Amino acid sequence: MSICSSDHLPHCATIYRWLIRFPIFCEMYARAREDQADTNADEILAIADEMPPEYTDKDGRTSLDQTYLAWQRQRIEARKWTSAKLKPRKYGDRVAVEGVEGGAAIKTEDSSASKFLDIIKNMEMTKRAGQ
Repeated sequence: MSICSSDHLPHCATIYRWLIRFPIFCEMYARAREDQADTNADEILAIADEMPPEYTDKDGRTSLDQTYLAWQRQRIEARKWTSAKLKPRKYGDRVAVEGVEGGAAIKTEDSSASKFLDIIKNMEMTKRAGQ
């Protein structure tokens, strides 16, 4: 929590204690973190719209600064990742569920969803074993 680095604001440990002790504070904190995901999305657009600096080499050719472009790409990726964790329903990877006879088939474009698919399969096997 970068806000805790200010001298006039509470230390991180204090914030964590408040999260445990005060349910209303915990709800407000959770809402603020979700709002942070929306702020990140706005920042992504601003970063993407920035024109990278140009430079001219000794032969007079003008090109974009590739180091700057890589840095911008890293900034965007960090915000995308954080947004997906803070507000997964809006910014997370999409998993489509289709109904089929006898259960549900799950389609996904994300290979990291294989763990999720394994959990669903195990739940289905457990359910069938109990019948």
